[in-house]
Amino acid sequence: MLRRVSELGPVTATRLAEEFGMSTAGVRRHVEALADDGLIAPSDVVPAKRGRGRPAKAYVVTPAGHSHLSTGYGDVATEALQFLADRLGDEAVADFARDRLAVLEARYAPVVEAAGEDLVDRAQALAEALAADGYAASARPVGPSGLGLQLCQGHCPMHEVAARFPQFCEEETEVFARLLGVHVQRLATLAGGEHVCTTFVPREPVLLGPLERPPGAATSGGDRRDQTTPTTEHHAHGHDERSAT
Repeated sequence: MLRRVSELGPVTATRLAEEFGMSTAGVRRHVEALADDGLIAPSDVVPAKRGRGRPAKAYVVTPAGHSHLSTGYGDVATEALQFLADRLGDEAVADFARDRLAVLEARYAPVVEAAGEDLVDRAQALAEALAADGYAASARPVGPSGLGLQLCQGHCPMHEVAARFPQFCEEETEVFARLLGVHVQRLATLAGGEHVCTTFVPREPVLLGPLERPPGAATSGGDRRDQTTPTTEHHAHGHDERSAT
């Protein structure tokens, strides 16, 4: 139940009941228990109102909930990387982040390439690959105008490390840009205190060329040209999305 909240949140008890094939009353008991334990909490984002009465309460996973979903090795990894930074400097941590993400990029690249040229299909393939690695990822359109997609990661196995060392988030953003072949923009991160990592993927792309890292490339997310910048949208199902600006 906690993992599904991380994948779907903000999510209502009614939606969870549909997911699990349970009664809404039965799901509410589980939800209330998770809330009492501090693992989930009501979201500030109100779902779209259906019918009469007040909108249903929707829930997201709290930082304690994400820690509960994690492997428990976050503290050890953070301490090890802090030791590396103290001895060799922050650039050593950045090098480590690049090497680690390069392994994931090499593994994801054939999956994304097999999806073909369509950006939606490629983003969906990337989301499925991330989900298989425990990131509770999904890809969905942004707004009714088809401005782009948002790639959401409802859980991150490394969010404790990334909170201390943002190099991991920065390098991951570059990996997404290279895999999808377009400029992408990170709008929110779990490491930054949000309930989901959100990456905007434009439908009218700024092409980046081959998947290989260009020599000397260091700018996060690809070519930083002037372009339309969307507002942050929340990882949600069934509620009004904010339009991009």
